[in-house]
Amino acid sequence: MLYYVSGPVAVLEPGLAVIDCGGVGYGCRVTAYTAAQLKLNQPAKLYITESIREDAFDLYGFISREEQRCYELLTSVTGVGPKAAISILSAGPQNFTLAVMTGDEKLLTAAQGIGKKIAQRIILELKDKIGGGSVELDFSAGAAPVVPANQGNAALAQAALQELGYSPAEIHTALKGVDPNASTEEMVRHALRAMVMKG
Repeated sequence: MLYYVSGPVAVLEPGLAVIDCGGVGYGCRVTAYTAAQLKLNQPAKLYITESIREDAFDLYGFISREEQRCYELLTSVTGVGPKAAISILSAGPQNFTLAVMTGDEKLLTAAQGIGKKIAQRIILELKDKIGGGSVELDFSAGAAPVVPANQGNAALAQAALQELGYSPAEIHTALKGVDPNASTEEMVRHALRAMVMKG
């Protein structure tokens, strides 16, 4: 089983990245989100999910474990194949997480090949797995709750960011100064921008 591949990017095309691992090129199907973070001839590390069928052996490469986990959750839903999952995640794992947690079908149906029924099934089957529904957040690590005002949106934003792998302390810092009346999506974007600028 391949866990990840690491090496310079030898080929970069829409939907495909070839990683040169010691002279062997591993062709990985990638989302537009992952492809945007790769550069030709520059070192990269992609986490791998294998898809083995009678007529094909495909490798799907992801820039982060969070994106890979979202892909595996998506393909666990009946009717969602690898191609559809890659299409959905091309907008980024944070947008997918947000769409499921807020029940936003439009964000999902914007992906190629995803109709309303499939979008509804994705939300229904994955909402609890991603932490939607009744969101319970653990601040036992000592971080204070993030925003005192709009608790509904703030809680969803916190949960979405935790799903992306950020700690409660990081989330607390990133959401400082956010408009308490902002939508969940705006809060998440504010936090992600803050973390990118900090990094």
